[in-house]
Amino acid sequence: MEIDRDTILGLLRERGQTQEADRAEQELPSKVDPERDAGMLQKFDIDPGELMSRVGGGRDFPGF
Repeated sequence: MEIDRDTILGLLRERGQTQEADRAEQELPSKVDPERDAGMLQKFDIDPGELMSRVGGGRDFPGF
């Protein structure tokens, strides 16, 4: 499953990580595959497995 980069940027901004979101906008591909791009996601303190379960399950991000 691929996740749109904007979804991840929104998550980072909701967490108050605006500088990380700005960096992620430059470094992440437009479509992120949590398995393929796990190392990149971890750089931004995002657990790929948890991201998949939240996006795949249709849940919102608060408390991520």
